Amino acid sequence: MEISNDIVLRPRFFQDLDVPSEKALEAFEKTGKTCQDFKVSRVDHHIFIRIPKKDQHFWSPQLHLEIYDIDEKQPQLKGLFGPSPTVWTLFMFLHFVVATSFIGAVVWMYVNIRLDKPYLFSVITMFFLLITWFVLYFAGRLGRQAGKKEMKELYFFMKSTLNSVA
Repeated sequence: MEISNDIVLRPRFFQDLDVPSEKALEAFEKTGKTCQDFKVSRVDHHIFIRIPKKDQHFWSPQLHLEIYDIDEKQPQLKGLFGPSPTVWTLFMFLHFVVATSFIGAVVWMYVNIRLDKPYLFSVITMFFLLITWFVLYFAGRLGRQAGKKEMKELYFFMKSTLNSVA
């Protein structure tokens, strides 16, 4: 599996399945009950594959699979790698705070310009917020890099489970 080096922090993939969707879902449930290396849970047509708590670190990924029927004869698997929901929520919250603060700094600068007041501090604030956003982005990239080995393990576990059904 090749995880490309583009901007995406949460890689996705799609795959057509050769087995019925319910059979594939049951295979993940069955394998998850006996597997010690991964924690597998199922909710309807969604499968969540996680690293066990004892082996997790802050950047540990999880694999979210959605198995559904496109038509009566062709099931499809949709996969999404991502950090734990807690880490992802924290990152999105920090991005939201930085973006909102940046917009506030732009308004502050505009008001100061219109009132013929000094606006250097608002420009410095905007620059600092831009730098903060880049730091957050590259921290996410480093996190993805730190979890790449585990992403491959999750992917190969998914493949072996699907191959055991076929």
